[in-house]
Amino acid sequence: MTSTRELEGKVAIVTGAGRNIGRAIAVMLADIGASVVINVRSNRAEADAVAAEIEAAGGKALVHIGDVADAKAMQAMADAGLARFGRIDILVNNAALRREKSFAEMDYAEWREILAVTLDGAFHCTKACLPALRESGAGTIVNIGGLSAHTGARNRAHVITAKAGVVGLTRALANDLAADGITVNCVVPGLIGTPRPKGQPEPAHHLTHQTLTGERGKPDDVAAVVRFLCSPAARYVTGQALHANGGAYFSA
Repeated sequence: MTSTRELEGKVAIVTGAGRNIGRAIAVMLADIGASVVINVRSNRAEADAVAAEIEAAGGKALVHIGDVADAKAMQAMADAGLARFGRIDILVNNAALRREKSFAEMDYAEWREILAVTLDGAFHCTKACLPALRESGAGTIVNIGGLSAHTGARNRAHVITAKAGVVGLTRALANDLAADGITVNCVVPGLIGTPRPKGQPEPAHHLTHQTLTGERGKPDDVAAVVRFLCSPAARYVTGQALHANGGAYFSA
């Protein structure tokens, strides 16, 4: 555990927290004092491993299995977090599906599957957690975006649309929830080296972008930006999309 405990007494929910960026975020928030609700859709073994890692370091964790595309499941997640920890201060909407298929070959079910998890999931989680975030007095929502939503890419119309929608949702909620003392921001990872399922290639758009450092980022590089946005030092930051990609993308 680090000596900096700026989230002591706070409670965070991290969706899609069983591995890669989600896991890194959950572990880092716990490391600075937050109790963490670890959400995964179905892989309890992964979630239990993250919880065990947090608890072994002296933190507190709760595993909740549930599909973010299911509004009732996300309400149950918020209820479980409140029952265990008594409050919710931070929501990190990380769960997403990232697939590649040409638009010409994509059917509506494939389109909707991606939007249901990435965009509808952020809606359901935010709605479920909103009363508790209001009660927090210093609530924080961090949505996880994607580089290709800003640069464009082939064979990712569903993913790009969903992630672009996350940026739009971030800006809308920052306006709607400011009076409740809730900050809402988006962290946009790019070219992060993460393990992929066997047989799944690296996204094609990764091959068309390069970082200034010549190296791929790590999940902890993204988690560090999330950590800042969840900290008391970031209370003046809201409605922003912060890019963590080693200089692979520059906005105009």
